[in-house]
Amino acid sequence: MAQAKSGDKVQVHYTGTLNNGQVFDSSKDREPLEFTLGKGKVITGFAAAVTGLETGDSDNKTIPVAEAYGEYNAEMVADIEKQNIPADFELEIGQRLQMQAPGGEAMAVTITDIKGETVTLDGNHPLAGQDLTFELELVAIVKA
Repeated sequence: MAQAKSGDKVQVHYTGTLNNGQVFDSSKDREPLEFTLGKGKVITGFAAAVTGLETGDSDNKTIPVAEAYGEYNAEMVADIEKQNIPADFELEIGQRLQMQAPGGEAMAVTITDIKGETVTLDGNHPLAGQDLTFELELVAIVKA
């Protein structure tokens, strides 16, 4: 049987957990995740964990921070004045927003605090700074 390699389109079922065992995402109740290995559409460690599997194989891999969403970067946290957010927008801690970064590119941020007229926005990925464990099952290698 063929092993998954760079350039292959694969279908993978997965369950991702944190070090404390909390499940942060799973494909078990939906269609498997489909992506092409080597195209950079998934985190590096996830792609590496799938590479070499054969259809029907299952594996359990822990992906270190550096191969997941990277270290938490305190410089990506900023306080902004509420007046800089549209007035009709209801602010909630934990809410994800799409902002425009100084260079003009879109950036996802999370509201982490609201105090008086100040809102704290965190530009780190919610899983930054954490090792991630994935239970994987290679469902199929789809020939293009």
